[in-house]
Amino acid sequence: MTESHVTQHIYRVLFHNQGQIYELYAHAIYQSELYGFVEVEDYTFGNRSGMVIDPSEDKLRTEFEGVQRSFIPMHAIVRIDEVEKEGVAKITDSHGEKVTPFPMPLPKDSS
Repeated sequence: MTESHVTQHIYRVLFHNQGQIYELYAHAIYQSELYGFVEVEDYTFGNRSGMVIDPSEDKLRTEFEGVQRSFIPMHAIVRIDEVEKEGVAKITDSHGEKVTPFPMPLPKDSS
């Protein structure tokens, strides 16, 4: 009997958060049942056994420690890529960036 090789998808998610751009890696991303949100689950972070620890990745690891699922507003998403391997999670300053969040009008109350 042969073992089937199951590949686990890895997604790079870039989104705006409080004037910064977060770059995270996760195994599960899908449209949320909450209108206007994207759900991100199963975050992946680099191996802690290395001698050099990136401080921004360590900050993200701490910030998202214990988080099972995040609901990110669709208009905050800059980009989602399916990648072959995990990179370094990081936070970058969005000042001077050429990418700006897409302005979205708030839904009007139908009552």
